Amino acid sequence: MLPGRLAALPPGSFAKLAELLDSFPPGAVPVSLSVGDPRGAVPEFVSEAIGRHAHEFGEYPPINGTREWREAAAGWLRRRFALPESAIDERHFLPLNGTREGLFLAKFVTTPETKSGGRPVILLPNPFYQCYAASILAVGAEPVFVPALAENGFLPDYAALPETILRRASSAFLCSPSNPEGACASEEYWRTLFRLADRYDFTVFADECYADIWFAEPPACALPVRFAQRGGFERLLTFHSLSKRSALPGLRSGIVAGDPSLIAKFRAFRNYAGPQVPMPIMAASAAAWNDEAHVAANRAAYAERFRLARRVLGNRFNLRLPAGGFFLWLDVGDGEAAALRLWREAGIRVLPGAYMGRETEPGNPRSNPGFRYIRVALVHELSTIEATLGRLADLVGEPVREMA
Repeated sequence: MLPGRLAALPPGSFAKLAELLDSFPPGAVPVSLSVGDPRGAVPEFVSEAIGRHAHEFGEYPPINGTREWREAAAGWLRRRFALPESAIDERHFLPLNGTREGLFLAKFVTTPETKSGGRPVILLPNPFYQCYAASILAVGAEPVFVPALAENGFLPDYAALPETILRRASSAFLCSPSNPEGACASEEYWRTLFRLADRYDFTVFADECYADIWFAEPPACALPVRFAQRGGFERLLTFHSLSKRSALPGLRSGIVAGDPSLIAKFRAFRNYAGPQVPMPIMAASAAAWNDEAHVAANRAAYAERFRLARRVLGNRFNLRLPAGGFFLWLDVGDGEAAALRLWREAGIRVLPGAYMGRETEPGNPRSNPGFRYIRVALVHELSTIEATLGRLADLVGEPVREMA
């Protein structure tokens, strides 16, 4: 049944990008700004931890992590979100083999066969991380794409949905800081979302992989808001990633935390699915969750890249520096056309925003909230970013504004 459901998925963002670009030669030495692939030196303590524990590759890892990892995870969750020690214990979290694994699989323990007498729906922002849609179809639910537009701060307005939809909701995704726009939910936004979840009995999936990449101030996050609201984490699962926090995407290591009843169900499910994190990787992960110096250094490096982007681009393309994350979301009028031109004339690879979204009016490409945009990942060294953004600004003119 599962392959048939997933057959309904359109090609993924990067498959579509390959279809758009790869039949044309690049106009210069290629530079990819399309993938959110953090770069930089691997912290020495990561390599050392893997080396010390390399002999443990010969053992099956526990599904709930090693004792060392559990202590590091609990400590980080308490410190990062200013939670009392009594609020977080081993019932509240699990290791993940990369947060994409958790974001995909969690629906299998939270999605009923029916909700309010009909097919359950799962709410997600539009544009969105493509894993969300795949997971929704895999469990047989109906996706409801909720536009995240400039006029609503690039966050989906779930509270404005019809009650007929909300009654059928079994879960809702929120990414904050958001991918691709870098928007951060306020405490009031989170509270409103949790009130909806309580009223209509659905789970909130808080994708907070970019929560440690912020600039002016740390973003409001799901765990502390929910704890202040209810004294617990009912109807919440939140996902955090060393791929982004520590710039270690190849480690494939993250955390899911929240409602202990949901964590227990997820643990039981994962005992069958078996996506364990190898023990040497958990040792390196524990070291990364325990260290803040490398995270602060990464954050400072991203801040410098965004300051450079502001100097190079000025106010062109309706430039709005994000509150978090490492993407520029540039209004170029037609993202697909701009991406093709940048590749053919300059070898610059960016992602059309439409490839992360869905049309709200079938057959009308401009109804896709990402149509006008390109996503640019600021993951290279400063000299590459400066040269590439300068060339981008030269080649892509200011978009023509449509009349209201």
